[in-house]
Amino acid sequence: MTNAPEPFDTEFSLGAELEETAGWDEDETPPAYDDQDPEETTGDLDLAARHALRRVVGLSTELEDITEVEYRQLRLERVVLVGVWTEGTVEDAENSMAELALLAETAGSQVLDNVYQRRDKPDPATYIGRGKVDAVREIVQANGADTVIMDGELAPSQLRNLEDKIKVKVVDRTALILDIFAQHAKSKEGQAQVELAQLSYMKQRLRGWGGNLSRQAGGRVAGGEGIGGRGPGETKIETDRRRINNKIAKLRRDLAHMKTTRDTKRGERRRNAVPSVAIAGYTNAGKSSLLNRLTNAGVLVEDALFATLDPTTRRTTTSDGRVYTMSDTVGFVRHLPHQLVEAFRSTLEEVADADLILHVVDGSHPDPEGQLAAVREVFAEIGAQHVPELVVINKSDAADPLTIARLRQREPHSVVCSAKTGEGIPDVLAAVEADLPRPDIEVHVLLPYSRGDLVSRIHDSGEVIATEHTGDGTVVHARVSEALAAELEPYAESPESEPATR
Repeated sequence: MTNAPEPFDTEFSLGAELEETAGWDEDETPPAYDDQDPEETTGDLDLAARHALRRVVGLSTELEDITEVEYRQLRLERVVLVGVWTEGTVEDAENSMAELALLAETAGSQVLDNVYQRRDKPDPATYIGRGKVDAVREIVQANGADTVIMDGELAPSQLRNLEDKIKVKVVDRTALILDIFAQHAKSKEGQAQVELAQLSYMKQRLRGWGGNLSRQAGGRVAGGEGIGGRGPGETKIETDRRRINNKIAKLRRDLAHMKTTRDTKRGERRRNAVPSVAIAGYTNAGKSSLLNRLTNAGVLVEDALFATLDPTTRRTTTSDGRVYTMSDTVGFVRHLPHQLVEAFRSTLEEVADADLILHVVDGSHPDPEGQLAAVREVFAEIGAQHVPELVVINKSDAADPLTIARLRQREPHSVVCSAKTGEGIPDVLAAVEADLPRPDIEVHVLLPYSRGDLVSRIHDSGEVIATEHTGDGTVVHARVSEALAAELEPYAESPESEPATR
């Protein structure tokens, strides 16, 4: 009777055979196995195997036994949306879920299903209630979803409870918006602002599984010096929180330095009395397209939420020669995370310090009135509610005429246009020129031809009413700022035409 080979011998001989099989040169054709078509190479099999990969419905990409993970990168692939409807109509709830779906798609995910429920207020433990958690878990398992997105900001305890019960990654609306901002930030300032917002959000949600973040370290592990330096040290969660606080402090210092440059430019415009117009409004309302139409700015235009994060400022002139600046700003959204408002405060100051706000609203949106209200809430938060506002109803080519008529009745000081087709753009320019602040002081001056610099400044920052070239110089009748009027006072044409306050 022949003895069976030892397991070690079997593995050794098999390994040697594989080594011999795999030892061909790159230019040679790999050897074929017995059950393989002689004309078929291993490369062909690899290619076929790649094409044969299929997703197995019902499997999750997240580990169920999470022990050492402190922070998992937001990865939205196949998602289920869940909302809680506490007030408003059914249409309001469906519009909110539709917007959440657009946000999820902008972040690079595929929406598989969406559900929402009617509640007086969110459940304090699980946000949606114990029974609905089981229903959501069944939907996730049936669709093979990777992530659940909640239409609201979750408390750390709610986030932990939902993940423990649903067994997949749970993301709230705030984390979703922060992730979109992180993808779209291009400038150094924009990236620093997004990172600051993310760290502020994450600091409150540090958590551990089991006792991992509760362990203390002493001695050399905690930076001690051996004997005499041992003892209770920081817990791991305290260490992480301290590192985040240090990083936040550094980002705030960097942003304060960048803010100095922005303030310098803004102060230069104020010194030269150059009026500023800020284009603000809901995300994807067409602000960048409008800026391109009005100033030929050439900024990025994309049919996506939060495509513009870095503000763009362009210098332009009115039909009568007055110079002013126009700035494109970051779009707003319902329930804009407070962390973003704080982080982008230096950027949003462009809106608060403007002389006129072009409030762009998407006329083709199902709920334009809701967009107007959401943006004005942010205006109040950044102190811009007292800035003069011109409502621009955009996308008239795709909007319902009845909706536009309703908006015009609701917003008397408004203008209708289409940044895509150019329809109504002259009306927008005329309305902007009419609403721009006019210089306060009227002057009649006779400027010698050697002071052409003053004539140029009057044209740039003032409003020229009339000019006449004479043998003694240029006679100018204009409205100018107080500072420029003081410089022009020695050239007043006659006592009765001295600068007089309007």
